[in-house]
Amino acid sequence: MRLLLVAALILTAVLLLASFASAESPVPNELGRVMILEYHKIDYPEERWTRTPENFRRDLETLYAHGYRLVALGDLLDGRITLPAGTTPVVLTFDDSSPGQFRYVEANAEVEIDPKSAVGILEAFAREHPDFGHAAVFFVLPAADPPNRLFNQPAYVGKKLRFLASRGYEIGNHTLWHANLGKYDETTVRAQIAGAQQWIQRHVPAYKPRALALPHGVYPKDVRWALSGSAKGIAYSHDAILQVAGGPAPSPFARAFDPVRLPRIQAIESELRHWLGYFEHHPGERFVSDGDPAVVTVPAGRRDRLRSDLGGLRVFER
Repeated sequence: MRLLLVAALILTAVLLLASFASAESPVPNELGRVMILEYHKIDYPEERWTRTPENFRRDLETLYAHGYRLVALGDLLDGRITLPAGTTPVVLTFDDSSPGQFRYVEANAEVEIDPKSAVGILEAFAREHPDFGHAAVFFVLPAADPPNRLFNQPAYVGKKLRFLASRGYEIGNHTLWHANLGKYDETTVRAQIAGAQQWIQRHVPAYKPRALALPHGVYPKDVRWALSGSAKGIAYSHDAILQVAGGPAPSPFARAFDPVRLPRIQAIESELRHWLGYFEHHPGERFVSDGDPAVVTVPAGRRDRLRSDLGGLRVFER
């Protein structure tokens, strides 16, 4: 009887160790989907388009604990996933340049980043968890009515934009004042996009946003107007257009990946809980890095789902 008990305990221990190993080492799948999270206000109280600072911090902690790691939108577009094996890329986006996303405060006769603003929280989290990554893209509104005009601190506009660029954050185009591009003619659409870029370049010369986030999620009558063009001597060119919803994005290595129609997940409690739970229950649908940026690891028999233009990357079927 004692031998049976010992055997049962040993078996239980083996199963627990196996489950821990499985939890710590997810199976690589670089055809899995990727979450692009869409934040708006970081402020009080918690509402449809507002996430409190505490809840935003909790979002980061939850993502980190579940094996997600930050990647830049540009790296996703380029298929440059340099994450450790077993981790999953996630992209953070912030629309509208509202004050709570990036605020300076005076403390001890100096100007400091508000620790309760999104940038303050991201910077602190990166110091505490350097392996989490350090990336986000801010889709700004240069000429919107306050409070969304470039974070609503006119004296610090240049300082903020230069800080974002210098720290590896990305600055995206969101038009001049959140114009519904579907309502306007070509001339106005191009002026909205080129004008926004011109404002950004006043403070960060030569900076060219690679992506446009659609105000209201509405495309112009001709998508080409949003992709590239010029107005008043200012030329623009975008590699991606981000939608306002749609769920997780396909893998950047998948045939289904369409940078002109990139879906996002709105960062509200119900959506975050749903998709985090979904990937926990459907791990085979989640992008999991193999740890080798020169190799694309895919499930056996799914090579046909890969893009044909992988730029020399090797493919491994597991």
